[in-house]
Amino acid sequence: MQIIEIYKSLQGESSYAGLPCAFVRLAGCNLRCTWCDSEYTFKGGQRMTLEDIEREVHRLSPDGGLVEITGGEPLLQEREAILLMDRLLGRGYNVLLETSGERPLDNVPPAVVKIVDVKCPDSGEGDTFRIDNLPWLTPHDEVKFVVASRRDYEFARAFIGEHGLGSRVASAILSPAFRKDATGSRDVSHCLVDPQALAEWMLADGLNARLGLQIHKFIWEPSLKGV
Repeated sequence: MQIIEIYKSLQGESSYAGLPCAFVRLAGCNLRCTWCDSEYTFKGGQRMTLEDIEREVHRLSPDGGLVEITGGEPLLQEREAILLMDRLLGRGYNVLLETSGERPLDNVPPAVVKIVDVKCPDSGEGDTFRIDNLPWLTPHDEVKFVVASRRDYEFARAFIGEHGLGSRVASAILSPAFRKDATGSRDVSHCLVDPQALAEWMLADGLNARLGLQIHKFIWEPSLKGV
């Protein structure tokens, strides 16, 4: 597999935020979101065998726990990524998969928690989610919307309602987009939508969703990698 980095940190997003997690970040992405903070994953990395990856995850988290397979878009390396998920599940890890939902999800092992980042219009990659992936979302999965504008919020609100995400998945999560050049201060000034405004929109609409913040960007310097 082509790997950008493997490291241990706190989970910064999803309903698992704040928990220790080993991250396996795969190289390559076929989308180009306007606010992307992971452009360094688009190319490069190093070739690693499944055995080497599993060995490094075990070194970082010898007692099990959370492992996230992320990218880039990890399902561009679907065959090996699926094998890796199966191996990690077999060793007792709780495996998360961060994916855009632009790739088919039908082969993802059922025990894996899929965190699907449905792209909103202002990402520049709207309408890339595969609607035929919806039946493969389970009650332990999560759907995330990175919100950069009121228009993005309205898209997410409509998507949640139209596809019944409130009863289909564990959480629908709305997260303010960060400026991709964010650096220095660890505060909401880097958010493209003020979290307070987003919270107030959600409350006004009685939206059955969770507000999510990228807490790693408030704990560490926002442009820092490997955290």
